[in-house]
Amino acid sequence: MDGRSALVTGAGRGIGRATALLLARRGAQVMAVSRTEAELDALTKECSDLSGPVQYLVETVETEEGCARIVAETTRRLGKLDILVNNAGYGSIDEAEIWLEDAAVWQRSLAVNLTAPFTLTRLALPEMIERRYGRVVMVGSAASTESGVAARMPAYAATKHGLLGLTRAVALDVAPFGVTCNAVLPGSVRTRTAELKVRSEAQRARTTVDAAWQARLSRYYAGRFVTPAEVAETIAFLASAQASGINGIGLLVALQGAV
Repeated sequence: MDGRSALVTGAGRGIGRATALLLARRGAQVMAVSRTEAELDALTKECSDLSGPVQYLVETVETEEGCARIVAETTRRLGKLDILVNNAGYGSIDEAEIWLEDAAVWQRSLAVNLTAPFTLTRLALPEMIERRYGRVVMVGSAASTESGVAARMPAYAATKHGLLGLTRAVALDVAPFGVTCNAVLPGSVRTRTAELKVRSEAQRARTTVDAAWQARLSRYYAGRFVTPAEVAETIAFLASAQASGINGIGLLVALQGAV
């Protein structure tokens, strides 16, 4: 990653944080973006002794203006943009059966999970195409697959399926220019967002949080969930020069059975 510049959204915690750390450890300059400055500040301090420096930007991906500021500021500070990791996401914690779904939840899911990756990718690609090198990695979900969809997630499932479609379409557009676009589809990872979701599942089922986690775990043949670090390793590979022959795939990182 020496000499490469990377933008990672949703970098304050979980998979985004692990990805920003790993790219920096491998020599990339990293712009970490999140809405929470305290988390970003802690990240940059942890990276202070690494070969690839990490800078941060407090900004939302929920608006087109926010996305435009993110790309402009990243390019201004890092000089170029080689790697875009669209990781920021809005989970299904606030969702319900579709007839009870709040329209505002649907709109926010579209804005964060689908429109933001579209906008950031659209803005980042012209420079990549001009330099004939670039890596775009979308962080989707096992919910992008048929077997990964559960009840009470109409917006999340729809947007994550849409993100996989966007990945495939972008891959075809950029293929002639030395640029690739791929997606990573994590299964259950014990992030803060997942913890909140499982807590709500436990309340609905009138069971304990531990029992709700065990119910999820039963779907994973390896008897464990993947970690943020494992997902970050997959993202880092797809973002590397060594992955030049991989384009337009959705790679499931979940330790589960067939999909």
